[in-house]
Amino acid sequence: MEFEELSGRIIGCAIEVHRNLGPGLLESVYRRCLQQELHSGGLKFESEKQVEIVYKGIRLDGPPLRVDLVVEEIVLVELKVVEKLLPVHEAQLLTYMKLTGCKIGLLINFDCRSIRDGLKRFIL
Repeated sequence: MEFEELSGRIIGCAIEVHRNLGPGLLESVYRRCLQQELHSGGLKFESEKQVEIVYKGIRLDGPPLRVDLVVEEIVLVELKVVEKLLPVHEAQLLTYMKLTGCKIGLLINFDCRSIRDGLKRFIL
């Protein structure tokens, strides 16, 4: 499946969740509902995927990072429920993409009237 088609399917799932729930809920609720939509759509995903921290070639002790979703092993999906997406959210997603090796990232903010206003796609 091509990147554009895959990201379009993921966005379609997010739109369906937002259409049914609207804004104002916790991120964990949107994540569980999005997982259900992805599963129903036949997409493979990992939720709260753990990413170990490797600094200068050394694997560091301590808790790993957890990214919200990785879909089909190539698209990292970071969910937010914030009034407005900020540059720090974009920087976080781009760093997660580098650490996981994912070439496509979707930043999805569910706290908006139209989910299309809360969507950003990134390609490395």
